[in-house]
Amino acid sequence: MRKIISFMHISLDGFVAGVNGELDWAMVGEEIFSHVSKRIGESDTALYGRVTYQMMEDYWPTAGSQPSASKLDVDHAKWYEKVHKVVLSKTIDRESLDNTEIISDNLVERINEIKQQPGEDILIFGSPSATHSLMKLNLVDGYWLFVNPIVLGQGTRLFVDIDERIKLKLLNTRQFNCGVTELNYIVDKSV
Repeated sequence: MRKIISFMHISLDGFVAGVNGELDWAMVGEEIFSHVSKRIGESDTALYGRVTYQMMEDYWPTAGSQPSASKLDVDHAKWYEKVHKVVLSKTIDRESLDNTEIISDNLVERINEIKQQPGEDILIFGSPSATHSLMKLNLVDGYWLFVNPIVLGQGTRLFVDIDERIKLKLLNTRQFNCGVTELNYIVDKSV
């Protein structure tokens, strides 16, 4: 069965966005972007909340064709074009979207159907609200976190309204030159 992995930048004090949803504190230099591109290149499905999806749609469809586009931009734009996108939203019009599936109801059933389909892991990109919804339903199977060397003090937390403990197993770590530390966890469902 495919796994749903939440991919997020996170502050040292556990925030994934600032007070107004800003991510200007997240370090996403070439070293990190290159590393992330390798892993997401192996993924065939991306899951987004509505806000993150609209942000991605505003940028990536044309980013690779810009005169100033780097090789990483071009490669990611090509990946974004071909990857199957799943969006959790009750307001997006599902008729006008290519290679995009909108889930607006029956979340557990629909997500489990997708997890049963052949393919690679499903990556949730950012999307704190979507991640919170999936976490409450015990549908997140892992966390791919990039811990940034900053304390925000307030904003949107990753782990909120958790009713029970979530035991995690560390798969690997990596330290980047900019001070960001990658932590790759899988949910230990044996407990």
